Amino acid sequence: MKIHRILTPLIAALALAFALPATAQNAADEVLLTMQKAFRKGDRAQLAALLPQASGHPLEPWAAYWELRARLEEASEDEVQAFFRRWQGSYVEDRLRNDWLLILGQRRDWQRFADTLPAFRMRDDRDVRCYALLVEHLEGHAPADAGAQVLANWQAQRRSSDGCARAAAQLLADGRIRPIDVWRKARLGAESSRVAQAREAVQVVAPELLAQMGQALAAPTKYLTLGSGGKGTAAKGKGAKRKVAPVHREAQTQPSELVTLALVRLAMSNYTGAARLLGDTWSGHLSAEQRNWVWGAIGRQAALSLSMDAMAYFAKVTREADLSDDMLAWKARAALRAGDWKQVARGIDAMDEATRADSTWVYWRARALLAGQPSPEERARAQALYARIAGTSGFYEQLALEETGAHIAVPAPPAPPTAEEKAAARANPGLNRGLYAILIGLRGEGVREWNYSTNLHTPGGMNDRELLAAAEFACAQEVWDRCINTSERTKGFIDVRQRFPMPFHDAVLRRTREIGLDAAYVYGLVRQESRFIMDARSHVGASGLMQVMPATARWTAKKIGLEGFSTDQLNDQDTNIAIGTAYLKLALDDFDDSLPLAAAAYNAGPGRPRAWRNGPVLEAAIWAENVPFNETRDYVKKVLANTVNYAAILTGQPQSLKERLGKIGPRDAQRPEREPDLP
Repeated sequence: MKIHRILTPLIAALALAFALPATAQNAADEVLLTMQKAFRKGDRAQLAALLPQASGHPLEPWAAYWELRARLEEASEDEVQAFFRRWQGSYVEDRLRNDWLLILGQRRDWQRFADTLPAFRMRDDRDVRCYALLVEHLEGHAPADAGAQVLANWQAQRRSSDGCARAAAQLLADGRIRPIDVWRKARLGAESSRVAQAREAVQVVAPELLAQMGQALAAPTKYLTLGSGGKGTAAKGKGAKRKVAPVHREAQTQPSELVTLALVRLAMSNYTGAARLLGDTWSGHLSAEQRNWVWGAIGRQAALSLSMDAMAYFAKVTREADLSDDMLAWKARAALRAGDWKQVARGIDAMDEATRADSTWVYWRARALLAGQPSPEERARAQALYARIAGTSGFYEQLALEETGAHIAVPAPPAPPTAEEKAAARANPGLNRGLYAILIGLRGEGVREWNYSTNLHTPGGMNDRELLAAAEFACAQEVWDRCINTSERTKGFIDVRQRFPMPFHDAVLRRTREIGLDAAYVYGLVRQESRFIMDARSHVGASGLMQVMPATARWTAKKIGLEGFSTDQLNDQDTNIAIGTAYLKLALDDFDDSLPLAAAAYNAGPGRPRAWRNGPVLEAAIWAENVPFNETRDYVKKVLANTVNYAAILTGQPQSLKERLGKIGPRDAQRPEREPDLP
């Protein structure tokens, strides 16, 4: 990969000042790129052999980190401490300290863990947090809410974790957390198909039930119909009417928590079958809390399927406090879809404080207050909620701003960075290492370096003015994702040039004029798709600025008559823009110029939003909030919010998000689809 920019003097802290030729691939950079590959393969011998060749390179700290991290389990304390001293204050020093703390925790070496922890600056590893709480508990000075902190960290983890599981086991044994709290962790694992997480929780709370738990999760229908021949008699289809065979009396001795796990697991694939088994057979075997959780899981799955039965399932819950925040969110979404504002309010009010504070639920709580015939007090409360989140930064912030009577306009710019502020950013070692790594192809490492250097919780963390200058530094190097993300962190002002840049301006405007497409919509989509990274490639193979899939690109190229197209052209700026905008225009045509539907089609494929639009005619904001895919739901809202901001910039006029939303409902059955073969 070629370095495509001449950097300012790099690594001031290491007293290095140099710039690489724009067209040359430095041999030392190849050493770093090779070492990264060796680290990923676990090739210790190659790492050790190449390390001397990285001496003096601006990214030498990474080379040293990879070499030591690969053998950290066998490294001596002296080696580790020498690394900390050598790279003091850098990201890799703190990264290795994080790794070392995890190893010390796994070894139960609590004294060295306690000695090492105070110097750990990031404090963002949940396992380290749990180990730290465990050490405090063992020493007798844990905070009063240590159990709640351990549970919060553990439940937020998506993978098995020694630290939080070990802390939970100790606090459970000592009465600082309850068995039900651990069982809830097991349920969350069962719901998300993370069997290892569920197993980890059951190992903590009831290890004697592990074998049965495996049966309950592997074959929930069979487990729940024990004694009926083992054929699994729960209805297999969502609309099936099969009768459930009676469960043998001996089956009622199955532990109620395992029955709960099995019902939750079954609900993920067959919520009607789970509902039938719960209602007909197992309801009396479970506690009220367990029944509520299972009905919540069933209701959520019905809501995810956009079924109008969802609210009937949620109505069986006797206490909302027994539900997870995710279940409550889907109750609120299903209630929005059903137009039941009272239940929207109940679902939101039962969420924990942090979830209720999210702009999504602040906005919908205000809307619920204004439904029907609100009192003056309710109107005042709603306006206060709108005012709390109103702004230009996001989807619900923009909607709330419009509810206050304003429109989305370009904010007044801050004073530009001074010469001194720019010089400080250019001299920052971490920022230089970050940009250097990104520009030679070590994007992951560069992003971590950059983020660490701009984080307020680390040495050299930045205030608003410093963030503005750092963003300007990234913008000047055309590293647009760091430019945007850094600028988004300023609290006291908004620099729209940084937050909403318009690279390739002439090419985009020329192309959109040619095909009759709104340039603001294209920019809003590209900003979300790739952050303007030309060589971006997603985990599913989408490429370039507009993140076009190869099969879609071939279809679109044929459709627009682009001769001689091959998918290796997708990283070419003009070709990517031509293909991406053409497909977006075809999607808009197919979905009656609905911006939300076309954005959903661009992200999830057109087949899904064709199905998602069926049902009642809805405000587009309600429709978007009910999109079943988390990624697509977030994507649609961000693309539309971006679009409004870009429109304000391009036109110089105040804009309305509401006017771009409209309503969404089933396609007119009398009108054929314009592009039935749209992939």
